[in-house]
Amino acid sequence: MASSSSPSVLLFLLLFTIAATAKTSESLSTVFPRAIHGSALKQVRNAKKPKPKFPFKTQYFPQLLDHFTFTPKSSTIFYQKYLINTQYWTHGAPIFVYTGNEGDIDWFASNTGFLLDIAPSFRAMLVFIEHRFYGESMPFGKESYKSPETLGYLNSQQALADFAVLIRSLKQNLSSEASPVVVFGGSYGGMLAAWFRLKYPHVAIGALASSAPILQFDDITPWSSFYDAVSQDFKEASLNCYEVIKGSWAELDAISAKEGGLAEVSRTFRTCKDINSVYSARDWLWSAFVYTAMVNYPTKANFMMPLPAYPVAEMCKIIDRFPHGATNVSRAFAAASLYYNYSGTEKCFDLENGKDAHGLHGWDWQACTEMVMPLTCSNESMFPPSPFEYKEFADECTRKYGVMPRPHWITTEFGGSRIEQVLKRSASNIIFSNGMQDPWSRGSVLKNISASIVALVTKKGAHHVDFRFATKEDPDWLIEQRRQEVEILQKWIHDYNADLKQ
Repeated sequence: MASSSSPSVLLFLLLFTIAATAKTSESLSTVFPRAIHGSALKQVRNAKKPKPKFPFKTQYFPQLLDHFTFTPKSSTIFYQKYLINTQYWTHGAPIFVYTGNEGDIDWFASNTGFLLDIAPSFRAMLVFIEHRFYGESMPFGKESYKSPETLGYLNSQQALADFAVLIRSLKQNLSSEASPVVVFGGSYGGMLAAWFRLKYPHVAIGALASSAPILQFDDITPWSSFYDAVSQDFKEASLNCYEVIKGSWAELDAISAKEGGLAEVSRTFRTCKDINSVYSARDWLWSAFVYTAMVNYPTKANFMMPLPAYPVAEMCKIIDRFPHGATNVSRAFAAASLYYNYSGTEKCFDLENGKDAHGLHGWDWQACTEMVMPLTCSNESMFPPSPFEYKEFADECTRKYGVMPRPHWITTEFGGSRIEQVLKRSASNIIFSNGMQDPWSRGSVLKNISASIVALVTKKGAHHVDFRFATKEDPDWLIEQRRQEVEILQKWIHDYNADLKQ
């Protein structure tokens, strides 16, 4: 049985959920790179995950609860999980640190084979640090999500400080304080990597930020860009496919509005139990199309779900093979089933009872406080047109958590407006890597800012595809992208070591 639940927020994103406005769903909806629909969550949990080529040792670091106040409670200690691989490391060699995302760090380590692939040539130590309030790194244990009083310690600034304190302590304990540190991250983790380089340049000599939408705030990036990009991916694969999906939403609403309509929708969607709301079916479809566009990888992959190479094209082939006269909804369901049931083992789908298998729902809090990323659907989108209504969004956050969002805090804390002029004068050694198949690419840095702040952009790349394990099936453009990344990393480390010798 494949399970699902109505979206809670990202994904990324998202946890983010799926709709960009409260009007499009019955639940709080703000999409960001990590949000995984409930059915995806359960299947990700049950799927056989790729194992790293080399074992990681799990460690726990005694971390401060609050880095920015000096109240008695701020000194409270919680244990932050991190993974370490020292197989190739020698004293003084580089330390590559992955800045953990909104989820279990083991999951991200298993899907970031790029670092394991390049560690031997750099003799690098690998460290994957789990983000506070995710995975096992719970400051208040099972009570961590209990109230705004506990969740108030979940934000990006505290997370960055966690990384800095842990890295400095690790280097001191290894008596290798001269080892150069480079931070890596994908999606929200990529945003953290870029921001870490800006905030802690004395700790990390550089950052590789893959699929990092640091410009998806305020009005820096058009609010419709995310869903326009998803739609463009499907339109490029097949215009008919795009039109079928675009037409499926109104058809779904019309079916559900009839007497016995929800029962008919339940039969069409092969649900294990009759659904209680048409939004469950709509969100199920919506999630499948969004996440498939994000992970439209050129090779088979099992990041969110087991999928074939270029799954958007495969979805569209399913739609295009339907005979004339088939309904748009039946075609859309068949295409979405590729995402939820590529293995063909699921007999029915549970659209309303999914579980948060990876502890990802902390993103709901972040989306309601600092990570306000407005997303809308334009008339050009294959999704129903929808605005972003800040008041409704804020009211929902207040109802759910008793807090008001701070929509301009991220750009106040880290910048974003006039990014070229600002970073050109105040930053260095950051790679922004993006693939234009990834809808989050529109909110990232897509052109070079200086000689050392570089944008590597590929036309066919998807969500942090460069961080995946290298395979024999990798296309030339992906091989070249990784080659360029390695070359830049080598230069950073060479220049750092040269400075040490002066």
